[in-house]
Amino acid sequence: MSNVYITKSSTYLPNEPIANDDMETYLGLVNNTPSKARALILRNNQIKTRYYALDKNGNPTHTNAQITANAINGLFDENFKKEDMELLSCGTTSADQIQPSHASMVHGELGMNKSVEINTSMGLCNSGMNALNYGFLSVKAGVKNNAVCVGSERFSSWMTADKFDHEAENLKLLEERPIVAFKREFLRWMLSDGAGAFLLENKPRENQTSLKIEWIDFYSYAHEIEACMYSGCEKQEDGSLRSWADYPSDEWLKQSIFALKQDTKILDQYILVKGAQSLRASFDKHELDPESVDHVLAHISSGYFKDGLKEEFAKVGLDFPWEKWFYNLSEVGNIGAGSIFIAVEQLMNSGKLKKGERILLCVPESGRFAYSCALLTVC
Repeated sequence: MSNVYITKSSTYLPNEPIANDDMETYLGLVNNTPSKARALILRNNQIKTRYYALDKNGNPTHTNAQITANAINGLFDENFKKEDMELLSCGTTSADQIQPSHASMVHGELGMNKSVEINTSMGLCNSGMNALNYGFLSVKAGVKNNAVCVGSERFSSWMTADKFDHEAENLKLLEERPIVAFKREFLRWMLSDGAGAFLLENKPRENQTSLKIEWIDFYSYAHEIEACMYSGCEKQEDGSLRSWADYPSDEWLKQSIFALKQDTKILDQYILVKGAQSLRASFDKHELDPESVDHVLAHISSGYFKDGLKEEFAKVGLDFPWEKWFYNLSEVGNIGAGSIFIAVEQLMNSGKLKKGERILLCVPESGRFAYSCALLTVC
């Protein structure tokens, strides 16, 4: 088995940062009415700026594949050319199409003159970590000498007002208040666009910071808990999901079937507790002393969870002091599958890391409560 190192990282955030007061300029007004929920949600999530692949008229400026390719292009240099890539592994929630696969489209955007193995991981926040794990295991097994792994999102195009206006119009016809359900509107003010990319190789780079991947673990609690975050379906009274394919096509717009939705009640109930449970299992599995961890990078969807996550970790014997935690949520927003990549890139290129330090990665996914964690060592 080979050792595996992140030898270079790159981030791409489209356009300029967008402040809270400007969000509806880009996303538009549902039913031509300013949102009453926006201020409350933003106050809780503590995000100050984010990035959208949109212009001020709500027109797209980039596809997800283009955002992803731009992040990957930042990996290429005199030590690693585009044609040196052996594996391309991409994770996203928000692919531009159902088929072809996201990685296929990214490969096409890169303008390469060779074939390359591709892998697409789809899902929610853990799809980026799934893509990373595929590259990690391929290099570790010696099947590949290198892998490019990416987490990306383009959520903004899912959140423009036109995607919700039909639902508001339908409510008017039913003589109800034309206010989109909170479970659908909630995520309009939570999610944003961007991509982070890693180059994995079987040797560290000399005179440059490299991060050795020690292990990556995954946990799912779908056997215990119903779906919490979902799209392309509607949740039923019994907690089951009814697929878009089982609805008449005229209902897709009326009920915003393809909108990303969040059941905030079970989110609060499980997201932190199960995250602590899974991390404790990994620390026990690897016989890892929490005091040996120097940096904690935990992806959170909202600043609302920041204190609670630290408290839940402490309850299971993982009481990391605040000075070890690294967050960039308030500056770049919640970029789903790309968030942990972007946080690692920022820390890796900060000049603050010292050889031998350990970096803990924690990624929750509220889809049906799945979690991943990883340990990196600075080389």
